[in-house]
Amino acid sequence: MQMGLFEAMYSARALRRMKPDPVPQEIITKVLDAAIRAPSAGNSQLWAFLVVRDAEQRRQLGLLYRKGSDIAKAVYQARGRPAHMTEEQYQRMMKSGAYLWDHMGDAPVLLVPCMRDRPTPDREALPRDLRALYEEELAYSSRIRGASIYPAVQNIILACRAWGLATLITTNHLRCEVEVKALLGLPDDVFTYALMPIGYPEGRFGPLARRPVNEVAYADRWGTAWPG
Repeated sequence: MQMGLFEAMYSARALRRMKPDPVPQEIITKVLDAAIRAPSAGNSQLWAFLVVRDAEQRRQLGLLYRKGSDIAKAVYQARGRPAHMTEEQYQRMMKSGAYLWDHMGDAPVLLVPCMRDRPTPDREALPRDLRALYEEELAYSSRIRGASIYPAVQNIILACRAWGLATLITTNHLRCEVEVKALLGLPDDVFTYALMPIGYPEGRFGPLARRPVNEVAYADRWGTAWPG
C-alpha cells in the first residue's frame, strides 16, 4: 500500500456498489487503527467501532437503513435539487443513493462508528458565575458532539481508499436509532453516528467534482471571496 494523502483525498469517490468478496480482518484492523489516530475533544477517546460481518445482522441493519432512507427520500424530494448540480447530476446521485438504500445489507462489512455519551456536569457543579449560562452550555455541548467522532470517520474513508476499499458516510439509520441500538446490543449511553458499508468496489475511484474554492471560501468577512 503506497498512496499519497492528497491522492487519497482527491479520488475517494462515494462508490456504493460493492463486490461480495470478504475483506480480510487484518485490513479492517488497520482501518480501525487509522480511525483512532484522529483527534477528539479533550483527548477523551470516547469512540467505539462496531464491525458487523454476520450475514443476518447485516440484513437486519440493512432493513433499518432502508426504513430510515424512506424518510430521507421524502426530505430530498421536498428540498429539491441543489443549485450547483445539473438535473442530470442530481438524478444520478439520487439513483446511486437509491441503490444503497436497497443494498446496504449486501456489503461484506458494515462499520458503525459510535461514541459514549459524556454528560455535561450538573449545574451546581459549575462555578457560581457560570450557572446562569447552563442552558447555553447544554446547547453548545449538543452542537459540537460530532467533532469527537467525525474526524475518525474521515480517517476511515482515507484508509479505505488507500487499501482499495469503497466506503462512505451515511446517517439515515439515525432515524431508527432505538431499533438500531437494540439490534446491535448497544448500552444506553452509547450512540451511533454513522453507518459505513465497506467492500471492494465494482466501480472505479477517480477525480471528485466539487464547487471551486472561490465559491465557498471568504477572506476576513462573509461575502468577500477568497482570491485563490
